Amino acid sequence: MARRIVDAHTHIFPPDVVARRDIYHSRDAWFSLCYENPKLLLASPGDLIASMDEAGIQTSLACGFPWADPGLCREHNDWMAEACRAHPGRIAFLAIVAPHLPGAAIEAERAFGLGAVGIGELNADAQGFDLTVPNSISELMELCHEQRKPVMLHSTEPIGHLYPGKGAATPERLFVWLSAFPAQPVVLAHWGGGLPFYELMPEVRAVTRNVAYDSAATTYLYDHTIFSHAVSLVGSKRVVFGSDYPILRQDRLTRRVARQIEDDETLDMIYAANADRIYGLREGQP
Repeated sequence: MARRIVDAHTHIFPPDVVARRDIYHSRDAWFSLCYENPKLLLASPGDLIASMDEAGIQTSLACGFPWADPGLCREHNDWMAEACRAHPGRIAFLAIVAPHLPGAAIEAERAFGLGAVGIGELNADAQGFDLTVPNSISELMELCHEQRKPVMLHSTEPIGHLYPGKGAATPERLFVWLSAFPAQPVVLAHWGGGLPFYELMPEVRAVTRNVAYDSAATTYLYDHTIFSHAVSLVGSKRVVFGSDYPILRQDRLTRRVARQIEDDETLDMIYAANADRIYGLREGQP
């Protein structure tokens, strides 16, 4: 039997965004920053499914873009719900909201009704909220806690090379934000900007007990030995495979993970079991 693999961090875009990307450059500053290179792929559901088939991936979790405009968030949520209905079991989605603006919790609840398995990828720099003022998004976080829905948050390392979309969601800011919501399941993208290494500190570990880390964009950021190092730091149940497709190829990263993790049980957790548990991807399935 083929090993189950879930890619818990991918991005797909509606046809209008793909066809008229220049217009969306003018509608959202962060989109313009991230996709200023016209050669960067804005993936469709068909692109994602083809990549998954090539990589042997059963399910991918699609994120909305972190639009600053609530109207764009709503449009993207509606479209992703349709994409998931067209590809049942293959694509699941995280809803996107502008978390600090009025109506964010209402839109999140609506998206959960459409089938969203969580919220994300939230991005403080892109959307204009302050991680060091966590109360600004407390209404949304209370809803997610009540609904038992995880939140995935963009994170970034405080040193190293610059790149479009890096931002400043660094460990010291993330720690303030996480401290306000210690009971909320959170997935920090991009290895939490290095936060797993600070979990050697007891006071950090006490706050991050409900935090998992995804591997999105690993090849751009770290040596691939980070998979084994992260497991040793936070445990095998808190590392989630994510490629950040189409930024990275899914097939190459799946192979690289397998070369780093020799223990089959640990590999199964990273590849699928952790994402299935955190996002409830297999609830109701036999």
